[in-house]
Amino acid sequence: MTKIKAILIDDEIKALKSLTNKIVNFYPEIEILEACTKPKEAIKKINELSPNLVFIDIEMPVLSGFDVLSKISNPDFEIIFVTAYNNYAIEAIQHCAIGYVLKPIDNDELKDAINNAIKNIHQKTAFEKNLQLLERLGNNSSHTSIAIPSQKGLSFIKIKTIIRFEGVDGYTKIFIKNESPILSSYNIGKFNKMVAKKCFFLCHKSHLINLNFVTSILKEGTIELINNNHVPLAKGKRTELLKRMKEM
Repeated sequence: MTKIKAILIDDEIKALKSLTNKIVNFYPEIEILEACTKPKEAIKKINELSPNLVFIDIEMPVLSGFDVLSKISNPDFEIIFVTAYNNYAIEAIQHCAIGYVLKPIDNDELKDAINNAIKNIHQKTAFEKNLQLLERLGNNSSHTSIAIPSQKGLSFIKIKTIIRFEGVDGYTKIFIKNESPILSSYNIGKFNKMVAKKCFFLCHKSHLINLNFVTSILKEGTIELINNNHVPLAKGKRTELLKRMKEM
């Protein structure tokens, strides 16, 4: 039987030991590679060891469970959240069909979550679900980064550094302050849904701009942004743009 490689993350040592014992007793086919109490250490271990399954607490000091996941270069693994609370998080997790177990851990609930995770590992559905979760969390104003699928995998970009999005033949080119542009397989409409509430404005069907980087609105129907970026302003959008700028 092929071993399922797992990493456990919880800042509470007692909780980590309890979860470890349960997994060892119930699922000998799961090999626990690491049990981490420090989120930053966990990020390093996940990137190094490429687990199939990650058990992770949500509420931890310095970095939350979601913060940890946002820093993983290729989150292609099943996740089981182990948490005591956080209503918004539970709603997001349920929406994306991600596994979770509430503390104190009920053995039957844990087994159900692990059984589903094992099934999903064999079906290789983790990557899309995890991306969907991170996108959904990104729509919450308390999160400051978005996950962008590109040729290299997933890039996690701070929203405040994005100057603009430009639609190109069904793809989207993302211009980032002080960095090289990224080309994503997502169309611009999807990005508009992700960041529309975060000071972005669709000034043209192919151009989505960060209002914080607007330097001028020119008479010839173009918008000037920092770094000498110029984009067209669609007819009928000028009044709405001026209103949004005044509201900032």
